[in-house]
Amino acid sequence: MVIQKEKKSCGQVVEEWKEFVWNPRTHQFMGRTGTSWAFILLFYLVFYGFLTAMFSLTMWVMLQTVSDHTPKYQDRLATPGLMIRPKTENLDVIVNVSDTESWDQHVQKLNKFLEPYNDSIQAQKNDVCRPGRYYEQPDNGVLNYPKRACQFNRTQLGNCSGIGDPTHYGYSTGQPCVFIKMNRVINFYAGANQSMNVTCAGKRDEDAENLGNFVMFPANGNIDLMYFPYYGKKFHVNYTQPLVAVKFLNVTPNVEVNVECRINAANIATDDERDKFAGRVAFKLRINKT
Repeated sequence: MVIQKEKKSCGQVVEEWKEFVWNPRTHQFMGRTGTSWAFILLFYLVFYGFLTAMFSLTMWVMLQTVSDHTPKYQDRLATPGLMIRPKTENLDVIVNVSDTESWDQHVQKLNKFLEPYNDSIQAQKNDVCRPGRYYEQPDNGVLNYPKRACQFNRTQLGNCSGIGDPTHYGYSTGQPCVFIKMNRVINFYAGANQSMNVTCAGKRDEDAENLGNFVMFPANGNIDLMYFPYYGKKFHVNYTQPLVAVKFLNVTPNVEVNVECRINAANIATDDERDKFAGRVAFKLRINKT
């Protein structure tokens, strides 16, 4: 024989719920007395307080082993890469001579990028260094901070400096300037005490034919040793990376040209096929003319 359970009315359900929340007879809130709730809250307060203290102590101990100025591990950038400016998506430098908007964005990026290289700013913040040797600034047991940096004046970029240039870095005339810079690696002595320079060429034979002539600033794409070593962002507060500007004079119009630039230095490998940016950079150049 099946006994049917009596169905509770809505009022009964509400009364039972109210009694569960607060029972005036047993003085229980949510099924527990005040003492029970106090013990539970105290337990979790102690438990999470202990976890917080242990985490804080662990972080404090770890931070004692980390320098504020030099990364503890630097093995990921043993070989510096190269990069171009203006910085574009997919490293494509496309210029439509008759369309101002197509190259004005590049000009604006270069103006902002080169502003710290103005001769007046460099003279104010950085030193005139002796070329041909490293600008070493050892601590000798005492924190030598901040490190001084060598001047790299914008005027060293010649016809690519953009100073008083009505051609806007050559973009308005189809002779654009592309700037090559080496990525920073802390305490890296680039060149191994020997001269180094950047060279550029077409990646394939047809690219070499379409690339035409170009000039480099400083001459021969030289990068001086005096800009090394780099001591880190917090140490080298006014450091400005050396640049090499490449001005392309007569690229075949309306043709996509693949260009590769490499740094020639004794201690920088440029033939690692696993890393296409180690000591080199490849980009596409196209000058559209109607």
